[in-house]
Amino acid sequence: MIKEGDGMEWFINIALIILVIWFFYSRFAGLKGLRNLTADQFQEEMKSNPNKILIDVREPAEWKQGYIAGAKNIPLSQINQRINEIAADKAVYLYCRSGMRSKQAARILQKRGYKELSHLQGGIMAWKGRVSK
Repeated sequence: MIKEGDGMEWFINIALIILVIWFFYSRFAGLKGLRNLTADQFQEEMKSNPNKILIDVREPAEWKQGYIAGAKNIPLSQINQRINEIAADKAVYLYCRSGMRSKQAARILQKRGYKELSHLQGGIMAWKGRVSK
């Protein structure tokens, strides 16, 4: 026997499930137009592309632990305020600790009209090259 409030409870449960699925999809799904590069591909492109800017989107405390030479530290938390520091006419290479924040940064930049976006899959944890301090 179905109680009077069961229909609304069922609807709320379905809505919550849809919301959770959307949240995970929006955070973890690939971003159209973003190039996901392995550490080897990332390193090769850093050497071969003179028209680039390398952005480390980690927080300053993480940056101090080590960064890829030539990178500029613009934390994800500050990217909207510091977007003018990123030239729109250059290829933008992004990285973070594991690859999640760099994808979020790419999403922000893409919405602002940036076209040539790449990020380091696995972040600096996957990096095989030298790290500066």
